[in-house]
Amino acid sequence: MEDLKKTYDKIAEDWHKDHLNDDWWLEHIDDLIEQLPHGASILDVGCGPGHKSRYFAERGFRVTGVDISERMVEIARHYVPDAQFEVVDMYQLDTIQETFDCVFVCAALLHIPKKDVGMILEKCKSVLKDTGVLCIITKEQWEGQADEEVKVESDYGYEYERFFSYYTIPELEKFLASVQMQVIKSDASQSRKTRWIRVFATKK
Repeated sequence: MEDLKKTYDKIAEDWHKDHLNDDWWLEHIDDLIEQLPHGASILDVGCGPGHKSRYFAERGFRVTGVDISERMVEIARHYVPDAQFEVVDMYQLDTIQETFDCVFVCAALLHIPKKDVGMILEKCKSVLKDTGVLCIITKEQWEGQADEEVKVESDYGYEYERFFSYYTIPELEKFLASVQMQVIKSDASQSRKTRWIRVFATKK
């Protein structure tokens, strides 16, 4: 994950500005919000510069954001002063002492090799309250597409690379079942060239 950390530290400011007006995730979040009590605690895993954390915080939720990138967390602290942010690797989620009403993992699991997904989901489960909801949003695998790849990109005038993994809904549901989590909702939606999978799950 060290390479991913370096990449996101490098592109943090450009990525933050480039994604300020993203709205594809709103329908996914609004549906989730309806399931949570007002003032619920939310752990935003892979929070980046805090776009979604800010949306939650503005609606009265108690938000803690964690990300592997120190620069992303630094931006988030300024962008969302009403939330708490810490530099925490997804592989270290189980070191967090608090448990949350919701663990929100949006566009973060897609950077985890599939061989590690079960372990990461166990760590997400460890910081989720017994009555809490785990929400995962990740990229769907296209037919014929490799399920894992390293992409070299140059959106901001310089090259950087990131690892991606892609999923089908049945595959993600199987991963969740393997860690004794019950899927309560799963669907997919299109945003430009990307199809996003969303899964809500609770502890069995």
